[in-house]
Amino acid sequence: MSSRSRGAGALVALVALFTAGYLAPYLLPTVVGRLSAGLGLTPAQAGLVGSVLLLGSSTAGFTLAARGERIGPRRAARAGLLAMVVGYGSAAATGAVPLVVAGAVLGGLGSGTATAVAAAGIAGQRDPHRASTLGLLSVSAAAGALYLTLPHLGTGHAPPLLAIACAAALVWPVTGRLAGGTRARAGREPVAASVAGPLPYRRAGAVLAGGILCWSLAQNALWGVSGRIGTTQAGLSEVTVGAVFAAALGAGLAGVTAAGALGSRLGRAMPIGAGTVVIAGCVLLSSAAGDLVSFAAGEILWNAVYPVVLSYLLGLAASLDPRGRWAVLVGSASSLGVACGPVTGSLLSEGAGYPGMGAVLCGLLLLVAVPMTAVARHASGRPLVPGSVRRRGGAPAAVLAGSASATPSLVPQVGAPEQPVASIRVPVAAGRRRLTKSTFGLARPSDRG
Repeated sequence: MSSRSRGAGALVALVALFTAGYLAPYLLPTVVGRLSAGLGLTPAQAGLVGSVLLLGSSTAGFTLAARGERIGPRRAARAGLLAMVVGYGSAAATGAVPLVVAGAVLGGLGSGTATAVAAAGIAGQRDPHRASTLGLLSVSAAAGALYLTLPHLGTGHAPPLLAIACAAALVWPVTGRLAGGTRARAGREPVAASVAGPLPYRRAGAVLAGGILCWSLAQNALWGVSGRIGTTQAGLSEVTVGAVFAAALGAGLAGVTAAGALGSRLGRAMPIGAGTVVIAGCVLLSSAAGDLVSFAAGEILWNAVYPVVLSYLLGLAASLDPRGRWAVLVGSASSLGVACGPVTGSLLSEGAGYPGMGAVLCGLLLLVAVPMTAVARHASGRPLVPGSVRRRGGAPAAVLAGSASATPSLVPQVGAPEQPVASIRVPVAAGRRRLTKSTFGLARPSDRG
């Protein structure tokens, strides 16, 4: 099998893992709503169960950030998918609240493991932004189809949890295309394996992780109660709300497609900063919705912009470290924000009402837009022009500017130490021309005799 075929197969597996891992956060509104209605929980209690589920996901991501390479992508992915099938399946099969919570935690750990493996693999791709875009397209399409289907599969908490478990089972066969362990990867990817060392861009990565935690918390606080806003405040039926969510995720597909077509033409700072400001306005509109028009407008526009900004944030995290450590850490921070979202939204909505909750979340989004945009402007690991290698400032982050025909083994990677330039002294024999040093330390004949 050619290296190109192996690369395409690995990309398919990574996109499938990304889809399975992100499906639980995408289905969060219907999961929380059905837990409340099916198990007799209050909105705050149902939101807490959703938060516990996603907290398990972020915990797995933080754990694998330091140990993923030793375990191996294939083994870690299969363990995560197995945990998803067992956890979500057992939670769907029982009506006892403690068992549902235990199954949700196990399933969340599996989702986080699958997402961490996908994030680390996407960071090692030639074009991380394109790979992230494909993953977001896939999960948006899957979630949109489920939002249209789930209302017709009966009430209760079981259908959405079973859907996530089935998605994990369907992804299992493609994990055979992933590398089996560090030894296998060392033989196939010598450059990536050789880029060992301290975590680069520590300050910028920490700021980005903290910013995306608050960014995800604000949005998922609203996303976790969006179903209840539609049914209680806007007076819509569950079928109508599901149709709005499906249309919103369809708009997300269009947005991600546009982001993939734009690529790096706009840089990363403008989509992240301006996109977050637009999302803040959508949060205000959705939280104050009192009818179908305002509810649908806020949700559709919001979901059209959200995955675009997320794709640039994930691409930015991947560019900070080719080994994928920042991609996993930033993704786990995002999962932690997602985990805190449902309970935060439930508590804010009960205390201040849905419009008051929207105002608080809008202010938080505007605040975190500033540091994330600053990181995108000043600390992204985007490629430099060929030959423009920094000569000062410690270990440089020199890369070859994007060229599809470049040989990966000859390209210096982000964070790789620069080779020192040494002067060569050549003895001059009698009667021969004297040699002088060139600018790059190489000897060349002198024009003088």
